[in-house]
Amino acid sequence: MASTAAARKVIVEFPEELLKQTEKAAAELSTDRSKLIRSAVEAFLDNREKVQFEAELAEAYRANDELNREIAAEFDHVQAENY
Repeated sequence: MASTAAARKVIVEFPEELLKQTEKAAAELSTDRSKLIRSAVEAFLDNREKVQFEAELAEAYRANDELNREIAAEFDHVQAENY
């Protein structure tokens, strides 16, 4: 969990059922509601960053597909020598 020098309070509206589930989860995890929500937002943002990175990586592979195939073809003889 990222720590910050200064924290700010925010007001977040929750549907009643989600609030109940949040409070139950916080109690089960022996933490408070704010820490649970902060942790959930951090996990969401980390996952979002990971998904974006994976999409960029996949696009880079697609963009270099032809070059990758050419390079692999140049080394076909090496693989054939090992069999």
